[in-house]
Amino acid sequence: MGEIILSTRGLSRSFGGLQAVDAVDFNLPVGEIRALIGPNGAGKSTFVNMLIGRIPPTAGVVKFKDQDISALPAHVRVAQGMAYTFQITSVFSNLSVAENVALAARRRLGRDKIAVQSEVKHALDRVGLADRMAQIAGDLAYGHQRLLEIAMGLAQKPQLLILDEPTQGLADSEVAEFKQLIRELVSETTILLIEHNMNVVMELADTITVLNFGKILAEGTPAEIHANPQVQAAYLGTG
Repeated sequence: MGEIILSTRGLSRSFGGLQAVDAVDFNLPVGEIRALIGPNGAGKSTFVNMLIGRIPPTAGVVKFKDQDISALPAHVRVAQGMAYTFQITSVFSNLSVAENVALAARRRLGRDKIAVQSEVKHALDRVGLADRMAQIAGDLAYGHQRLLEIAMGLAQKPQLLILDEPTQGLADSEVAEFKQLIRELVSETTILLIEHNMNVVMELADTITVLNFGKILAEGTPAEIHANPQVQAAYLGTG
């Protein structure tokens, strides 16, 4: 295993009597496409929300680039090189497509207008929305809002990009374009993909981590996960 960009040790979160995430040890190497899968209620969203700083852990540690970030707020983690998209889009619906990406770009580039404009065009080119720069974001189809959110993440030039259900709402042709985009991006950033579309997961992921009842049930290559009888029983529906 190479250099680790993100890790957790004993990461746990309980809500009242419910143990949503239970002592998870997790390692994500630099330059990998990692998929996180599991049935509904497995703890995926809670786990990711602790990684990005939206909720604090009950116990355990999150490390990013070998620094303990467990107590840092989300915006500080973004400034350190993490970017993420939500399962529910978080675009600014009253602003144009270009203005949404510009807001993200300014976090890194400040008020340099020329640099920001260049980054906006580049990010929208990458996701196939360059022809919609002037459109109001709230008027985009849901799938295009997801792509806009990815462009906002890319504009921050992240070292780690966390994508939560990125293909939800995309047409088949857009899913194919998304897969091509992720293959291109992995040379620039490590990617953590939370995804229900198993075709996307199996085609893209170097390694798959399976959560079930708040614990890691299995971890391995797509072939290993597909053949794992515990995963088949818990999630893939073939057990």
